[in-house]
Amino acid sequence: MKHVIRFAAAFALMTSTSAVADAQNALQMAAGCAPRAVTAPLPIDALRLIGAQDPVGRQLFGAGDLVVIGGGRGRGVELGQQFFVRRPTAVRSGRGPRAISTAGWIRVVAVDDTTAIALVDFACDGLLVGDHLEAYVAPALPLDAHRTDTQGELDFSAPGHLLFGDNERTAGGAGDFMVTDIGETRGAAPGMRLAIYRNMNVPGLPLAVVGEAIVVFADPETSVVRLTRTRDAIYSGDLLIPRRR
Repeated sequence: MKHVIRFAAAFALMTSTSAVADAQNALQMAAGCAPRAVTAPLPIDALRLIGAQDPVGRQLFGAGDLVVIGGGRGRGVELGQQFFVRRPTAVRSGRGPRAISTAGWIRVVAVDDTTAIALVDFACDGLLVGDHLEAYVAPALPLDAHRTDTQGELDFSAPGHLLFGDNERTAGGAGDFMVTDIGETRGAAPGMRLAIYRNMNVPGLPLAVVGEAIVVFADPETSVVRLTRTRDAIYSGDLLIPRRR
């Protein structure tokens, strides 16, 4: 009987560990697909997808397809190299960062001096002819990016704002990733916790708490957060209040 109990306990532990690993892997994949932002124009000579190794002319590609890159060894492309495939969304009006959507990532399987062929390893969305490539770096997420943590003193002296989600969506919910205007120059770093508040624009009413977030990526002027808890839909313009520890 004791052996049965020990086996059941060991099996339960293995199952639990496997489930945690699967959840972390799914979260990492989702983070790889998260929206990003740029504040400068894209290089005009960026590597791009120019087609597919297919007798039928195609503009749209998905996981498992072989795509052609408009550059080879002469542009520094190497066998086995991985790239994110990205595209800018519609140009934002006024000043501010421009949204970049991640369509997926690819791996080079053949290369010559002028072109390369790559396998689509993962597709967040459809990959299109003309999408540009950026060096692939596996997302390194904070260990607790899956949970909410409300410890720390709120610092209302330096609020930030949510800018947009994927494809410049202006709303998000728990589990979504959104771009903010708090970058490394303002103290953002992976693992930083933020409370999300909303100005109700009603005289006499205080700011309303609508959610919690954690920074998963940080660039000099912007960062990407994961919404870990929401009490309502989260909108562009909602305030981000850092939690200081």
